[in-house]
Amino acid sequence: MIDLHHPIRSLTGRVLSAVILLLLLGGMLVSVWTWINGRSAARQTYDRLLLGAANDIAESIRIQDGKAVVDLPVSAFELLAQAPDDRIHYDVRGPDGQIVTGLSDRFEPSESSDRAALLQFFDDRMQGEAARFVRVVRRFAERDFSGNVSVTVGQTLSARQAMTLDLALDALVPLAFAGIALLVIAWFAVRSAVRPLEALASDLARRDPYDLTPMPVEGRPQELRVMLESLNRFMQRLDKQIDGMRNLISDTAHQLRTPVAAIRVQAETMAGDGTPPSRPLGMLLARTRSLGDLLDQLLSRAMVIHRGDSVPRVAFDLREVALDLIERRDHELLSPGAEVRLAIGEDPVIAVADPFSVGQAAKNLLSNALKHGKPPVTVGTELSGAEAVIWVEDTGTGPHEAVIASLGARFERTKTSREDSVGLGLSIVAAVATASGGRVDMNRTDQGFRVALVLPADDTAREDPA
Repeated sequence: MIDLHHPIRSLTGRVLSAVILLLLLGGMLVSVWTWINGRSAARQTYDRLLLGAANDIAESIRIQDGKAVVDLPVSAFELLAQAPDDRIHYDVRGPDGQIVTGLSDRFEPSESSDRAALLQFFDDRMQGEAARFVRVVRRFAERDFSGNVSVTVGQTLSARQAMTLDLALDALVPLAFAGIALLVIAWFAVRSAVRPLEALASDLARRDPYDLTPMPVEGRPQELRVMLESLNRFMQRLDKQIDGMRNLISDTAHQLRTPVAAIRVQAETMAGDGTPPSRPLGMLLARTRSLGDLLDQLLSRAMVIHRGDSVPRVAFDLREVALDLIERRDHELLSPGAEVRLAIGEDPVIAVADPFSVGQAAKNLLSNALKHGKPPVTVGTELSGAEAVIWVEDTGTGPHEAVIASLGARFERTKTSREDSVGLGLSIVAAVATASGGRVDMNRTDQGFRVALVLPADDTAREDPA
């Protein structure tokens, strides 16, 4: 039973799903790595700009009259202008922390940092926005001035984030196109890999049902050769079993039919001397006839199944099958005195099936109606759209609906079945319908009960009745 919650997928779908999953995981890892590298590159680039601006300001500091004096260089602001959308901060402070020049806001490295270092980068917030700062310390030791002068320069991070995004996109866009190209290549590669399986399925579909010769393994992929070798071993075992079944059918035909016929002839000879047969002799005669019918129908069913797998379907007129069934006059032996009618029209009813098997099925339909139905019995044919139908109808009411549903199984009998009924008649009809791609219909009509063998009709005959 197919689980609807877990639909079966093809090998191509499974492999492509795995490839897509790997590409997605790889893309995520590459994206994270690219983002980290881009952010690192942007930080290094703008840290150098900050450091260059701070160094330019520090180099412009001089001591005049015992005080630190700064002539702000234009080059420092040109460097900071490389991030035009960012806000900037700068200040120059003397040894006592008093501001020499710049903005009054004070930004200091964290307490855990080395405050005595001559160069420090640190992060802080500028007017509620994340910012990056650099602090450069210049030491002076002159006669009228001694101490450290610090230069602090900072800017917000908008330009860094934009640069990070640009670097990541510049790296990821080509990777995305490369991933799509890899997916297309993977699809063609998978299709190429499963093509030998499709060729194998096509070879098996074209084979005759009884062709169990080994499949060729030369030139096949190694993985497929393993499966083919297992399949060849299975077909060898199956071939031996089929040979055994054929031998059994042949032995049954030659060894059982002759003695059963001889016993039946002897019993009929003993019962035909003009005196009423004794009860044991009557039972022997009835059982012998039943055994003969059983053997005939068993062989008939085996022949129908064999022909359904091995004999090609051909187009033929179902009216000829119905006419031949009446002209053989077998019904006079099955049910002497019973009226059998023929209902075929002037137009051909062309079916596509095995004529011999359909004839056997029609014979069993008629026999079944004579044994279990009520005369008169009518044999007819009709064309219904894309279906050709041969049917047998009696004037009885037929079995109950529950019994109709089970009819067609082997050895299925009803309460009204006679003692000589073996329960294989409709089973043979069902086997012919299955082998021919048709079906068996049972329904009540205004005249009685009808059993119909529905077969595929010939398309060319429907298109061109002439």
